[in-house]
Amino acid sequence: MRVHYDAETDSLYISLSENVSADSREVAPGVVLDFDADGRLVGIDIDRASQVVDLSRVETQALPVR
Repeated sequence: MRVHYDAETDSLYISLSENVSADSREVAPGVVLDFDADGRLVGIDIDRASQVVDLSRVETQALPVR
């Protein structure tokens, strides 16, 4: 999983997979889900992210990181 913030566009993209997006659906104003050809979620795009999410910190809990 990768998290990328673009300050120029104020967008936050959370990449959940290396698969290529084949379909996108806006599920809320400014929130777009990307799906691969098999319908699996591959990413989440959030526009105007600084107005929607607290970007001052990133916290994880119980990730199985090796």
